[in-house]
Formats: sequence, C-alpha cells, structure tokens
Amino acid sequence: MKTIIIAGGSGFLGQVLEHYFTQKNYNIKILTRNPKRANDIYWNAKDLGDWKNELENTEVLINLTGKSVDCRYTKENKKLIHDSRIDSTNLLGLAINLCENPPKTWFNSSTATIYRYSLHKQMTEENGEIGDDFSMNIAKSWEQSFYNITNPKTRKIALRASIVMGKNGGALIPLKTLTKFGLGGKQASGKQKVSWIHELDFARAIDFLIDNKDLDGNFNLSVVNPTDNYTLMKTMRKALKMPIGINHPVWLLKFGAKVIGTEVELVLKSRNVIPKRLLDNGFKFKYKNIELALTNLLK
Repeated sequence: MKTIIIAGGSGFLGQVLEHYFTQKNYNIKILTRNPKRANDIYWNAKDLGDWKNELENTEVLINLTGKSVDCRYTKENKKLIHDSRIDSTNLLGLAINLCENPPKTWFNSSTATIYRYSLHKQMTEENGEIGDDFSMNIAKSWEQSFYNITNPKTRKIALRASIVMGKNGGALIPLKTLTKFGLGGKQASGKQKVSWIHELDFARAIDFLIDNKDLDGNFNLSVVNPTDNYTLMKTMRKALKMPIGINHPVWLLKFGAKVIGTEVELVLKSRNVIPKRLLDNGFKFKYKNIELALTNLLK
C-alpha cells in the first residue's frame, strides 16, 4: 500500500484529501501538533523529530501547513502567517534530504491570491501578473522557499489553490450562514471575480498530478470560468431557497470584518484565475459551474 503524508492535515482540506485518498487505497498519515488518532504523527512544524523517519519510502508528501489568513492582519498575525509557511516548508525540505528513499512527489500549498486584482485579465500560470501587497508577498516568499530547496530525488509541485468549496469547511460555511439569515446579497459591487474549486475536484486534481509523473512546477487549482460575487450570492440564495439577500456596501464590510476579526480583502479582491496547465494536460472537472457545485454541496 502506497503512503501519502499530509503535513498540517488535521484541518478542512486535510480531511478532504484523507477521505478521498483512503478510498483510493492509499495509507494516509497526518503530521499534526495535536495527534489524536492512530495515523496522526506529532510534529511542531519547526523542529526535526522522529516524524522525519515517516518520510522514508513515501509516495507523496502534501504540505498544507500555515496559519489561516482568516484573521486581522496585525503585526503579530502577519508574522505567524509568514513564519508558519516558510518554517514548515524549509523543515520538510531538510527532512526530505535526510531520507535515503525520500518521497517521490512533494506538493506544497501556495495560493491563487499570488495574482493581482483583476476583473478582466485571466491569470494563467505562464502569463498571470503577480502583485505586491502583504498577501501576494507571502505567496511569493512561500514559493521561493519551496523552490530554493534542492531535492534531487523528489518531484515538486506548488498548488496555487483558489477558494475550495466544501461541505464541512472553508468559505462556504460563513456564506451559507449569511444567506440563511437574509444577509446573502452581493458584497460591494458584486463584480469581483471569484475563482473557486469544488472539494472533490481539488482532490481529483492532486490525484491527476500524482499520476502524471512528468509534470512539476506551479499549477492553478480553480475552475475554468470564475464566477463573480453577485452570481455566487444569487446562486447561494437559490440553493438555500432564501428569497431575501441584503447587499453589503464596502463600509459595512469593513465594519463587519473588524467585528468578526478578519480582513475585507478576502471578499473584495477580484481573483480571475485560470487552470491552464491542468487543462492543457487533459484534466477534466466534474463541477464546472457554481450552480451545479452549490446544489451538490448544500443538499
């Protein structure tokens, strides 16, 4: 049985991948600060330890480690967001090189937020324009750390993931709550592009990349045609049979973000991301449009 190790795999995306790959008959091990189950292995994402021995003869390593960006960008939180990503990436790179038989493939999280705000220009891996603010600079540093480590025996792929729509976590949960309370109108102009991917296609894309062993480098994980905020919220209301949806002007979004301890950028940024490399190499999405995805996830 082939082994997949998921670092930082106790959260929403780790659970999605564990469920999917367990069904594909992989042996799944989770590197976590709070081991609770038989397949959980302790690590603190900062120091070498016995966990490094688990990497020997592993088929795939997937690193999802990093403090959530769903917080206020205080000086302390900015440092935690940065350090949790860079430190864990450097540590895993070192551990891989200490193995006699290291993981064959290493997937490291990145983010579609690496691209600048765009309503019209489609951001592909080759022609996407990378911007210059806190979030985009974090993404750049993250990928730079990943690629700066030389791992001669290991194929490396950076996952520039867009918003992952899932039943049990991620962005869909707060949007569902807002909509149920009649607050599911458009946010700001509603024109901002929303790049997203269904949780099943997120796992399927990684499975596809595992199987296609000649592929490496950066991959956008997002649907072919991004929706926009207006359409997303309208579709949410339809799926949840909620006829009312109060709109959110920018001033209200900024106030609400402070109240719940997050940043308004998460809603206002227009992410216009295209998965060109997946498409060029033959990947087929199961969930291409937002109505089909939400019908599946909200039933």
